[in-house]
Amino acid sequence: MKYIALTFTALLAACSSAQSTETYAPETAKLSGQKDTAIFAGGCFWCVESDFEKLPGVYEAISGYSGGDMQNPTYRNHGQHVEVAKIIFDPTVVTYDELLDYYWRHIDPTDATGQFCDKGNAYIPVIYARPDQKAIAEASKAEIEKTKPFSDPIVVPVLPAKTFWDAEDYHQDYYKKNPRRYNFYRKGCGRDARIKQLWNK
Repeated sequence: MKYIALTFTALLAACSSAQSTETYAPETAKLSGQKDTAIFAGGCFWCVESDFEKLPGVYEAISGYSGGDMQNPTYRNHGQHVEVAKIIFDPTVVTYDELLDYYWRHIDPTDATGQFCDKGNAYIPVIYARPDQKAIAEASKAEIEKTKPFSDPIVVPVLPAKTFWDAEDYHQDYYKKNPRRYNFYRKGCGRDARIKQLWNK
């Protein structure tokens, strides 16, 4: 779905000057140098990467693939892999539990078929948790199920973490490299409108 949106964007290049030229920079936070990782799937990995790189305590988010068994997956051929972002964070500034809370409020956790305009296995929402993260993730899911401001159930699974594969270089920091196309895609996909509808943000 994304490449269709991008093709459409290219056809509308003449209108690109009307798109937002907003650039993003994460809020500053004093980082300790300690690092931990988390892997989240929430639809388009460009968007998950962009959202998490705004969170204080996150060093970076890396777009990639996980969840499948294919070796060396690519964007055009990734089998049963899902688009994910690997979050590299400072646990002394932001905890895994806080990352989870942030994650819930930046996806549509009621849609098991994909996210926003992107449908299919590649775009399903998933929390890929290591053994030491599993209980925290499941407790977070149980808590959000109780406190969510909507009636639909939470359908995001917590699954064992599998190998993470970096996506191609042109996917990394796409929102910074191509802000107009990224903003056009994100708005056209209805991501922020749906999040606002769900979470009253």
